[in-house]
Amino acid sequence: MAAVCIVLLAFMLRAAYTGGMGTILSNTFGFITTPLQKISASISDAATGFFETYLMAGAIKEENEELKEEVRELKKQLVDYDELKQKNDQYKEFLEIKERNQDFEFQPASVIGRDPNARFYSFTIDVGTLDGIALYDPVITSDGLVGIVYETAASFSKVRTILDVSIDVGVYNPRTMDTGIVTGDISLFEDGLCRMTYVSRESTMQPGDLIVTSGISGIFPKEIAVGEVKSVNPENNGMSLYCVIEPAVDVKDIKDVFVITSFSGQGSELNSDGEETQ
Repeated sequence: MAAVCIVLLAFMLRAAYTGGMGTILSNTFGFITTPLQKISASISDAATGFFETYLMAGAIKEENEELKEEVRELKKQLVDYDELKQKNDQYKEFLEIKERNQDFEFQPASVIGRDPNARFYSFTIDVGTLDGIALYDPVITSDGLVGIVYETAASFSKVRTILDVSIDVGVYNPRTMDTGIVTGDISLFEDGLCRMTYVSRESTMQPGDLIVTSGISGIFPKEIAVGEVKSVNPENNGMSLYCVIEPAVDVKDIKDVFVITSFSGQGSELNSDGEETQ
């Protein structure tokens, strides 16, 4: 009892000195309960966040689906715009070519495939015999000659480019009136170039000259741009010259072309007097 009295007396003295018993008790109680309150608040916040997320999951999913649908619609509109722009560009080219060549009948086409193993950049187009395409129809763009159709099917055709060594195109230089044959060359095609042979040794051709089709074979129309002279060189035999030609059309990257299905003089050849023969 004496010990208890001494302890109580000590508490009373302490309380009197600090301003009251409540301070000691509240400090002791706060020391014990504060960590528990923090843990409880953390658990409460986590639970609240979990339930809010769970309750809002449906709304978020619905909003995501709406956004996905908007993205799909925008992509579709972009594709439609690109297709419309492509058709408008083709139509403008069509008018330009038709204005320059009233006798041409041609079919617009798009490149739909390229053979990675093709050495001379041949390609497949999306028109065929059902569209009036036939073997050996010339293929062009508004810039100039691309090549020739070498295989046809009902709904597609295959095109060889002027870089191909199997194609010979009769050409001439409108400035000098020199004639020759443009064909592919193994040593030049990787640089996108071809070769003009049988050029007279007395020719005054020079770099920058324009080369166009002569129309002598009846396969290609006359005066279609073929390319530009890059250099003039002597043949090994010393009897004639040859020219390195940069094609008017970059056949490696074209996406749209025109197939000429009919033109004045098609299937005819010029004889030595310059007259057409069938």
